[in-house]
Amino acid sequence: MTTVNAGGAPDGARSAGRAVRVLIVDDEELTRTGLRTLLSAQPDLTVVGEAADGSEVLPLVDASRPDVVLMDVRMPTVNGIEATRRLRAASAEPPKIIVITTFENDEYVYDALEAGASGFIRKRAPVQQIAHAIRLVASGDSVLFPEAVARLTTGRPVRREAAERVAALTRREAEILQLMAEGLTNQQIAGALTVSPETVKTHVGNVLTKLGAGNRTQAVILAFEAGLVPRR
Repeated sequence: MTTVNAGGAPDGARSAGRAVRVLIVDDEELTRTGLRTLLSAQPDLTVVGEAADGSEVLPLVDASRPDVVLMDVRMPTVNGIEATRRLRAASAEPPKIIVITTFENDEYVYDALEAGASGFIRKRAPVQQIAHAIRLVASGDSVLFPEAVARLTTGRPVRREAAERVAALTRREAEILQLMAEGLTNQQIAGALTVSPETVKTHVGNVLTKLGAGNRTQAVILAFEAGLVPRR
């Protein structure tokens, strides 16, 4: 089942800029309907399509041009992990991906984050929290819950490759990475370090480049895997 909506921005959203375009991918129709109804009520978000399986994602992204994809991980034909990999491989500038999950400690979530998702959120989270997550990733930040990421990496040995990449960071870059791992946004990091958001953005870009990370979430996972951030 694939649905594409015309998806214009509501009047209230146009005055503040273009609405964030959202694609919902989940094999449960009730979940898709609930998310569409709740998100469509947000003046700055527009649901531009729905898919019931990861196999439908690439053509639907081409047709609807979403900014953010809400991606279920457990689907019958192509799961969210493989769909995330395909989407990121198919485009130089793919949409941001947020994993929506029932269980935050699911092994599938970890794999999806490693594949390039910008973060994850519980399906039963309040709509304002889901909407906030969409806005965050659309603006270039990530949806990170430090305790949950720490639990996802618990039991995994320190990776030598990750440790070597992290060791190549400057002291300031390592400090920035630690604050990213605490779930702070660029604005919050700027306040904590008394520097400008533009300076933080530059440091974050350098961190991602040196780590070979596709986004902030992958960088944070590397920080945990390298032992830079203790696992609670």
